[in-house]
Amino acid sequence: MTKNGISYRDAGVDIDAGNALVERIKPAAAATRRPGVMDALGGFGALFDPRAAGYDDPVLVAATDGVGTKLRIAIDTGHLDGIGQDLVAMCVNDLVCQGAEPLFFLDYFATGKLSVDEGARVVEGIARGCQAAGCALIGGETAEMPGMYHDGDFDLAGFAVGAMQRGTALPSGVVAGDVLLGLASDGVHSNGYSLVRKVAERAGLGWDADSPFGEGSLGQGLLVPTRLYVKPALAAIRAGGVHALAHVTGGGITENLPRVLPEGLGAEIDLGAWALPPVFGWLAQAGGIDQAEMLKTFNSGIGMILSVAADRADAIAALLADQGETVHRLGHVAAGEGVRYSGTLG
Repeated sequence: MTKNGISYRDAGVDIDAGNALVERIKPAAAATRRPGVMDALGGFGALFDPRAAGYDDPVLVAATDGVGTKLRIAIDTGHLDGIGQDLVAMCVNDLVCQGAEPLFFLDYFATGKLSVDEGARVVEGIARGCQAAGCALIGGETAEMPGMYHDGDFDLAGFAVGAMQRGTALPSGVVAGDVLLGLASDGVHSNGYSLVRKVAERAGLGWDADSPFGEGSLGQGLLVPTRLYVKPALAAIRAGGVHALAHVTGGGITENLPRVLPEGLGAEIDLGAWALPPVFGWLAQAGGIDQAEMLKTFNSGIGMILSVAADRADAIAALLADQGETVHRLGHVAAGEGVRYSGTLG
């Protein structure tokens, strides 16, 4: 090495910072430990035993997702503590739609220059989301890639694996006459933010402006984390009578509900069955967004839909309410294709 030699740190990658981040997040990851976890954070791979988690004939189910351009608002405002829950929810809410219990989660955090504090806040949020969903954070990757991201920017991806007993996969048994129960969302969740950002730009509002639809700033109102439906949904599935679940993400109700309906069956939904949350009313008004576009872009206040046997609808709705969910009876499954709406959002 000559006196003019350079190091990895000179090239923009700080291995010591990465090690410091791993040490800082170890307690958060450890707090998510559950039956089935076989080793600690920090190895080259992570081991998990589905039999120790209670499955004697398990089928594994995997899901991956990101947070999308909601990250842009989180980065610009510095409000990073909830974005980890978004990442977890986007994956585990999908898993439960297959009838699977989330078992473990891995994250991928990529940035141009690693800030240990910011990275820790994000991963600690991921750990909180995992705890709420009942899954273990058993590993991940932090990638510091100078030249790939602008200063202060980062990206996230998540990977969740769940399990079900063989033969219990959903959807199953959906028939005409099934009742459609909608679970309220906690806001915009993690889809449609490219349009959200365009609406804010059109309205001339910065993220620090007073929220036009609630308390606090606009940025804070738009960063409410995606709701985790895992534990209530699993309780409903285990009670019997649930034939399908649809996580209402990109594509809204219009695109997501048909994904779990058999060929020849569609859905009839009364838009008057729930009140449109204020954030969506603002988006529609400020952006001049018509009803059809709202329903195929945003969740519009319904984050998860269950198709349930008609004779079990009241019992399942009561169970979900006892689990803390706000439940709306949206309509029913009927012959045909796609989603047919009656009434008006409002």
